[in-house]
Amino acid sequence: MTRGWMTWAWAMVLAWRVVGAEDAPRWWKGNLHTHTLWSDGDDFPEVVARWYQRHGYQFLALSEHNRMAMGDRWVTEKDVLSRGRSEPWRASARPRDAVAEYARAWGEHWVERRRNPTNGAPEIRLKPLSEYRARLEQAGRFLLVDAEEITQNARNGRAIHIGAVNLDRPVPEQRGDTVPEVLRSALKAVREAAAPGGRRVLVHVNHPNYKWGVTAEDLASVLDERFFEIWNGVDADNDPGDARHPSTDEVWDIANTLRIAGMGAAPLLGIATDDSHDYQGNKVRAPPGRAWVMVRSRFLTPDSLVRAMESGDFYATTGVVLDDVGYDAARRTLSLRIQPRPGERFVTRFIGTRRGVRLEGRPRRDPDGTVVETTLDYASGDGPRIGEVLAEARGTRASYTLRGDELYVRAIVESSAAPDVPSVEHPFKRAWTQPVAWTTGSR
Repeated sequence: MTRGWMTWAWAMVLAWRVVGAEDAPRWWKGNLHTHTLWSDGDDFPEVVARWYQRHGYQFLALSEHNRMAMGDRWVTEKDVLSRGRSEPWRASARPRDAVAEYARAWGEHWVERRRNPTNGAPEIRLKPLSEYRARLEQAGRFLLVDAEEITQNARNGRAIHIGAVNLDRPVPEQRGDTVPEVLRSALKAVREAAAPGGRRVLVHVNHPNYKWGVTAEDLASVLDERFFEIWNGVDADNDPGDARHPSTDEVWDIANTLRIAGMGAAPLLGIATDDSHDYQGNKVRAPPGRAWVMVRSRFLTPDSLVRAMESGDFYATTGVVLDDVGYDAARRTLSLRIQPRPGERFVTRFIGTRRGVRLEGRPRRDPDGTVVETTLDYASGDGPRIGEVLAEARGTRASYTLRGDELYVRAIVESSAAPDVPSVEHPFKRAWTQPVAWTTGSR
């Protein structure tokens, strides 16, 4: 009797430990910006999703331009092949037959073919997410999330792309005279679309430097927007900035300083994404695997992931892995533990802005004196600067204790190694943590 009771008790303890371990917060790897043949990608959605699944991702948002993968959509075989053969080419690449590879991988019975009713061209039906989800998703291992990239221009000509993750119905492109008007309209439209289903939807501004469309002042002014892409994996979308335009890192610090010190508002949080389009292996502009987010959440569900990101419990990366990142409010210390990799060295830079910073910017100008329509220049004048390097640390452990005059602090970790999927825009792996230690009303 005693032995039986002890056996049962130990079984309960072990079961509790297993359940507790499964329910404990853990890191989940995911990409929130992905394109397929449903918009301007070059491969079938199932093929794209399987690539991410086989490369260690736990969640993926398929975010087509101004549509979601619903209903019937047919593409010509010629269009599929021509997308894979468009430039720029990867060195020594050979054209691939994506249609034949699709049929081999998924089975000819899976591929739906027809002749176009008008011109007789061979066509293939694109599967909606509802039809292939069951062949890929695994509870607690891989999750597909509904999403859309709401794509539009303001009437002043600026390009604004907005990611909406965990939608269950598409939102049309939005109209407005200025970027802030479009952003506010999109946020309102997304909330209205999500309300009937009670979904938690994450809305983020995509690649703000693409065509120099979104400035730091634009991002600062729309206080309901909390997320933007600090890094986008597409080459030539201007993340590093140039001589006349700030980088997305500079944009982030300017926008957050204006929000916290100038408006008494919460800062923006930064995500990194692939924005992948090119999967056939012969192009270099937008392949998968360049940038992602690591989200710390108890469960691999859309609502749980969005809730964790809303609380800032995630980081963005192009390859640097953090075993832990946390802010001790009592000690006012931001600490990081970086996963070591053979042959790699790491440097961590703690970035922030101090109180008393100058919030009046000046126009940036061309060499001939012409004003450039972009984020203002806040670097002039004496005193604290926006986005200063507050401290540096080398090695796999780094921490920064605030001295008391910081508006916020965040960290960038850089490795000495190149990313697994190289990019012309930055030669080394990096990770970005979220701003901490901020309080609304700080000045």
